[in-house]
Amino acid sequence: MSPLPSGFALPALPYLVGLLVAAAVAGGLLYRRRPSVTEATVTALTPWMAAGGGLYALFQFGAVPSAVAPLFGSPAVYASVGVLAAVVWAAIADRPAEGWGTTTAPGLLAGAGGLLLASTVAAAGIAAATSAGGRPDASAAILLATLVVTAGVWAGLRRVATVEATGPVGVLVVFAHALDGISTAVGYDRLGFGEQTPLSRIIIHAGEALPTAELIGAGWLFVVVKLLLAAGIVALFEEYVREDPTEGYLLLALITAVGLGPGAHNLVLFALV
Repeated sequence: MSPLPSGFALPALPYLVGLLVAAAVAGGLLYRRRPSVTEATVTALTPWMAAGGGLYALFQFGAVPSAVAPLFGSPAVYASVGVLAAVVWAAIADRPAEGWGTTTAPGLLAGAGGLLLASTVAAAGIAAATSAGGRPDASAAILLATLVVTAGVWAGLRRVATVEATGPVGVLVVFAHALDGISTAVGYDRLGFGEQTPLSRIIIHAGEALPTAELIGAGWLFVVVKLLLAAGIVALFEEYVREDPTEGYLLLALITAVGLGPGAHNLVLFALV
């Protein structure tokens, strides 16, 4: 079994070189500008994460122009969106870092990411109108269920652990992995989709071996594992965030992206196919 997700493929050499150069330039800009990393900043990055997953779904559906399609495969799409986000972040680094006003760095960063996400959703809507299949109702139900589950897990987590320092970022971690878990389970058990990630397939196959598989499906075990991991990570990061907010928030942002990108991808793909 390959350790890489199915569909994982690097773009052609010219695109790959261009993407690597762009990533190096964007990274250099961030290193030079050293923008503040705060709770609000990390929260502002979430539309970018979701947009990356949605753009990959559009690529799989064939709704991306061929001239730029290699930049929207996996994993290139996440690098492409990351470069764009880094450039925007570096460009607004001189803005005030605190608060959520439209002139602050988090406000501008969230606004730019929200515009990209809105454009992605609009493109998906146009593509869905030409599709013979698609289950946008399932995507909406998954999103609603994720919100309910996130609220329940967060309320329970606050009862058994101290998580105040992680704040909204901690909630985002739980939401992101709840979305990934629930959408994966629904896609596998109810919509006939497979799972691309090898480790996730192992967990789901373990669920198939349980007596509950015929009654409620195999994906519930994956949901439970994702929720336990997310809650455990948030609890463990509490002290880390207090001692070193910059590193703590950056790592939590990365952990959020690992769940939110695939989760958003699933929602858009289910609405299209």
